[in-house]
Amino acid sequence: MVRLAGTGELSGHHHHGGGGAATNVGLTRFAVVGSPNSGKTTLFNALTGLHAKTGNYPGVTVARFEGRMRLDDGPVVVEDLPGTYSLDPISPDEQIVVDVLDTDHHNLRVDVPNALLVMLNATTLRRSLGLLAQLLQTGLPTCVVLTFTDDLARRQGHIDVAALSRAIGVPVVPVVAGHRDGVVALRQAMAGFESWSTPVVPPPTDTAEVTAWVDSVLRAAGYELPDLDHRTRRIDAVLLHPVAGTVIFLLTMFVFFQTIFTLAAPLQGYVGDFFGWLGGLVSAHVHLSWLSAFLSEAVIGGVGTVLSFLPQIILLFVLIALLEGSGYLSRAAFLMDRVMARAGLEGRAFVALLSSVACAIPGIMATRSLPSAKDRLATMMGAPLMTCSARLPVYLLLVSLLFDSAARVGPFSARGVVMFALYLMGAVSAMAAAAVFKRLSARGGPLLPFYMEMPPYQVPRLRTMAAEVWTAAAAFQRKVSSIILVTTAVLWVLLNLPLRHPDQLSAAGVDTNDPAAVSAYVIDHSYAASIGRAVEPVFAPLGFDWRINVGILSSLAARETFVATLGQVAAAQSPDDPGASLRGMRVERGPQAGRLLFDAPTIAALLLFFMYALQCMSTVGVLRRETGSWKWPAIAFGYMFVVAWVMALAARTIVAALW
Repeated sequence: MVRLAGTGELSGHHHHGGGGAATNVGLTRFAVVGSPNSGKTTLFNALTGLHAKTGNYPGVTVARFEGRMRLDDGPVVVEDLPGTYSLDPISPDEQIVVDVLDTDHHNLRVDVPNALLVMLNATTLRRSLGLLAQLLQTGLPTCVVLTFTDDLARRQGHIDVAALSRAIGVPVVPVVAGHRDGVVALRQAMAGFESWSTPVVPPPTDTAEVTAWVDSVLRAAGYELPDLDHRTRRIDAVLLHPVAGTVIFLLTMFVFFQTIFTLAAPLQGYVGDFFGWLGGLVSAHVHLSWLSAFLSEAVIGGVGTVLSFLPQIILLFVLIALLEGSGYLSRAAFLMDRVMARAGLEGRAFVALLSSVACAIPGIMATRSLPSAKDRLATMMGAPLMTCSARLPVYLLLVSLLFDSAARVGPFSARGVVMFALYLMGAVSAMAAAAVFKRLSARGGPLLPFYMEMPPYQVPRLRTMAAEVWTAAAAFQRKVSSIILVTTAVLWVLLNLPLRHPDQLSAAGVDTNDPAAVSAYVIDHSYAASIGRAVEPVFAPLGFDWRINVGILSSLAARETFVATLGQVAAAQSPDDPGASLRGMRVERGPQAGRLLFDAPTIAALLLFFMYALQCMSTVGVLRRETGSWKWPAIAFGYMFVVAWVMALAARTIVAALW
């Protein structure tokens, strides 16, 4: 009997051929191998019980992922490898597969798997068999996992699974996504992998002979090609049209952001009201002054402000999962190939940029699918400019300060229009930056042909979408409970030190019986204020005061901390209604003393600054790992800061003249 539950352990996320985690040493290893979009990661998740990223488009898996499952004899390791069409690598992610399957042990850092689970797409079997022929040359025990048999049958195709197994000489197990029967049968087969059948004669290696071998296998298996998916062809005729497809893509993105504000904004209001009420409650009932201040200002005012944007973040990931699962994002990448070609890049670069919408880190890692090293570097230099989910709370806060919920641009929400413009500008800027770096690194080099398999359109599976959204929300919660909470606590200390004796406050003309006056004086004369004023020469032309400056500095840990910082300052002044306090903040000194701090020119400058600045040290670290040098992360941080400052100044000047 085979146990069906995976252990839920995931390791080896970013290995380029390095061994797995120490806990997996000595265990039997199964490698999941196949072409892109063949269902590898879906099977990996079904076997291990994990939630590795999946998508109805190629290029999702670009690194090694390991997980454990338990068979009768104990735990075994299952390894999800990047998709590849052959064992003749043309990109780093394909090289990972070759390194792992190095049975001659040329790469001693790699634990060679004990057996292979080879994914074959039943609807594209001819192409998939070419990869199988190469994999069988390794001599490793092999089991074929036949996927998309339901789609094959729906499109009037046919295959005899038993005859296919006899023809290739290895076991074949059909598995349909969402059905447990195939997964159970595969687990049972894995328990006896040492007795798997092997081909009497290995497949040939000569190209012409491999083609003949594939033909013979297909005949023996009674394979009948599926009918063309006329539904997909009709939809693609519109969505892939150079003009109509582009217009539809832009309209889709526009509706995307209108939806975020229309559906999630009311929930955000409820969450914000809850934290405002909670802050007031703590202030009223926690009598230990420093603890009351810490809870109401740092935890509730700072962290709570970030959490108030959780409804929009969840909805963002729901919409992304919907577009991915439907198969539309592959079309968007193909559509953008024409644009990328003018920039000297290819459509695969746009796949990496699309991945950066959730987070720049997987986007940078996705460049491993690009064959050209210069294309990879150029795309990495542009990927951080895509508007990631970490920017979303910052944008939402600033856009909400700029427009109230009733503001309209024609029939549309003004907030949604601005958000769409920000995301569009980020995408255009990312592609422009990649084009510039490509031209600086290689002038007039030949473009490699772009090939991308178009997955079928399908209704996204609710379970898969829920798992992806849950994973994204959990990652956001972990960031809030770790990086943001720690940073917020440190900021609270800096905002409240040095300590002031009541006599000192009285001597400074502060009414010690007025908590708001005391709080305002302490914050304005704190260590944090000193740090913020120290960098004022850099940011003063942009209209930023020390409070904004401290927020920008704190955002180097995580962009969302900017929101938490402003939330702390506002909560210190008004625990019951920090939102009103934030809107009413004014410049305290200098020639512009008395003006609203968050007026339209300053908000515009902040939006452009956060659009272009590389305010994420995790991204810097990934750039260092992927490029193997600190040179390129330093260049990325430097050029993005300069561009951010210049664009922020331009935005402030233009809006000040027009507003």
